[in-house]
Amino acid sequence: MSQTPKGLRLHIALFGRRNTGKSSLCNALAGQQVSIVSATPGTTTDPVEKTLELSPLGPVVLLDTAGVDDEGSLGQLRIARSMHLMERIDMALLVTEQMTWGQHEARIAALLREKHIPFAVVRNKMDAHRIERPQSDAASSAQDIHGHCDDTVPIIDVSAKTGFGLDAVRTALARLSPEHALRQPPLLADLLPAHGLAVLVVPIDTGAPKGRLILPQVQAIRDSLDNHKFCMVVTEEELLLALARLQCAPDLVVCDSQVVQRVVADTPPDIPVTTFSILMARLKGDLAAFARGAAALTRLEPGDAVCIQEACSHHPQKDDIARVKLPRLLRRLAGGELTITVEAGKEFPSYPANCRAIVHCGGCVITRGNMLARLHAAADAHLPMTNYGMAISLAQGVLERVLSPFPQALCAYTDAMAAR
Repeated sequence: MSQTPKGLRLHIALFGRRNTGKSSLCNALAGQQVSIVSATPGTTTDPVEKTLELSPLGPVVLLDTAGVDDEGSLGQLRIARSMHLMERIDMALLVTEQMTWGQHEARIAALLREKHIPFAVVRNKMDAHRIERPQSDAASSAQDIHGHCDDTVPIIDVSAKTGFGLDAVRTALARLSPEHALRQPPLLADLLPAHGLAVLVVPIDTGAPKGRLILPQVQAIRDSLDNHKFCMVVTEEELLLALARLQCAPDLVVCDSQVVQRVVADTPPDIPVTTFSILMARLKGDLAAFARGAAALTRLEPGDAVCIQEACSHHPQKDDIARVKLPRLLRRLAGGELTITVEAGKEFPSYPANCRAIVHCGGCVITRGNMLARLHAAADAHLPMTNYGMAISLAQGVLERVLSPFPQALCAYTDAMAAR
């Protein structure tokens, strides 16, 4: 629990042409050899990730990318992969060499502005040119940059080789940090009174990592501890016994989605109950939007297409939730066969032409900004999106019960159902 998960870290990408020193700058900021550095253009191919503590920001992920001026068919694939990173980053550094500014830099700046990603321009390799280049050249370069960037974009002279300007980069990143990334919403602590008690129902099955709990369960325990709340962890078989042994009823019961029907049946009606997946939906995205997306699943018909989207890649289990359990529940909702595609990984998928809905995982490994970007992409495609926990609870007939701790989301769901 001492390690901050990637999904709760600021993601900062370095963009620029080949050989501008992006990898050297990444290594200098990280204080270690993260990326291979070479004078040969195009050394970095796939994006390189490094998790670290970057003062004064705290836990971050640095992403080194391929040059945006790469050549050939393979180079175009590398460029496309680098550009896809813009869908899952919070900030960026646009790295140029010395005083250079051209069409490639202008294109990256335009894309970052379009996606509302705060960024700074870093003029690298200034160790050899800080003295030799006339001051008028520096002013001309800054004028070119501000022709494509507004006045809020910092322009920082840096030498990744000597360390000159690195503190200025860190300071600029701290100032540019988006509020949604810095303001960490609580996972469940705000649902509990002072010194309140949450009972966490954690099944131990083939999907549970040996000797560990899955990330949302660990985060719920840590959120309780950080906010001076109490939590009790039990399996679904022990819930009734645990409730009977308590002198006072718990303030909240949280369970894994796969046992939600049993847990709702065993939990007295006056005790609020929800799922880890719904807590993650609130933490990472727009809970009301997910609730409206759940209502859309009731309109599925046989033959419709549904995209199941996972943010991480993992080895499928025998009874995998995305490939076995969810498809079975969705077919039950539709009353017949559906065309179901599963897209796993951090890249945005291409939705099927006849896609009617998207069901997304809890998103524990991605940032809130990334999840919101996925919601916006779905909205742009006029596709409702919900998440695993809501879809499962809907199919089990208990969605309104597990949304009851969140009145706004419950209202969004009931309004969407009434609009059918």
